[in-house]
Amino acid sequence: MDSFEFNKIAMAVLGTVFLVMGLNFAADGIFHMENPEQKGYAIELAEADTSAEPEEDAGPAFEPVEPLLASADSADGANVFKKCAACHNVNAGGANKVGPALYGIVNRDIASVDGFSYSGALKEYGDGKQWTYEELNGFLWKPKTYVKGTSMGFGGLKKVEDRANLIAYLREQADTPAELPAQ
Repeated sequence: MDSFEFNKIAMAVLGTVFLVMGLNFAADGIFHMENPEQKGYAIELAEADTSAEPEEDAGPAFEPVEPLLASADSADGANVFKKCAACHNVNAGGANKVGPALYGIVNRDIASVDGFSYSGALKEYGDGKQWTYEELNGFLWKPKTYVKGTSMGFGGLKKVEDRANLIAYLREQADTPAELPAQ
């Protein structure tokens, strides 16, 4: 190899090195960031007013269903129940599925279906309680919010009309339907 070929190769390598270094300096100048003195982000929170007395827990914010039950449409409730049918049975003497059988649920003791393994949270919550219209409404609104720790994976029914229609349908799935609440 003669010296002219060697010089061409050396100049190409040196030119590439200078180009890369020049781009590095330019990028550093454009996108330069200084390292903070302390790593992380400072989040400022307003201090809580501890001088006032704590408010009572108002409970979950869902609309009451009782005023709608008298005019609720159980046929629409049967359509809403299709969301529940994969896990629950409403037939008389029907077997438990992933969830307990719901035949005769209105005014039945909570967590009381024989042969079904309820979550500890629902057993504890339901100790001495019944599935009243109010309890069903709250649970159908958002099960995991209403009974913290329940194993029911359903996200809930946002619309109070859907809950009223479903409860009206469930009410009819009994030997003797429960009385409607007084208006």
